[in-house]
Amino acid sequence: MILLRHGQSEFNLHFGATRRDPGIEDPRLTPLGEEQARAAAQALGAEPIGRIIVSPYTRTLQTAAPVAQALGVPVLVNPVVRERYAFACDVGTPRTELARCWPEHDFSTIEEVWWPATTEATEGVLARAALFRAEMAALPDWSNTLVVSHWGFILALTGTSVANGQWLRCDPTAAGPTEIVWRP
Repeated sequence: MILLRHGQSEFNLHFGATRRDPGIEDPRLTPLGEEQARAAAQALGAEPIGRIIVSPYTRTLQTAAPVAQALGVPVLVNPVVRERYAFACDVGTPRTELARCWPEHDFSTIEEVWWPATTEATEGVLARAALFRAEMAALPDWSNTLVVSHWGFILALTGTSVANGQWLRCDPTAAGPTEIVWRP
């Protein structure tokens, strides 16, 4: 499968400059982030992608949009691939508001408040990544899946730190990391 980190968000822009949480909940993409999403759509256009799995955060939904449009494939919203809950940006948007803003997607399988209420421990993120890895490995067409996700989840899934808009391949049948260090 292919893992794509969302484009630069308003949070990433401010946090990158100050290394302090700017308090932006469920941030949108910056103009650079939108450009990164378009570039990913162009780069992934030749890949045999049959489905896109996306986190319910606005930044991932925005990143997935040009890819889905270019490829004409279904988008499945799945909170399992969400970010580690550690900053203000990890407070999501309620399901009913997401459904209003993104009527082309089905949000009916997620809870109204789908993000955790407290910081997620490293073990929890690793367990969530391992669960997703096992679910994907059970699919015969896992190699045709694009997952639009976040730095922390991709790190927990692969052990690799990726930049905004960067993508990499992941074989879910291979072993994942057993520990990670939270340093971007």
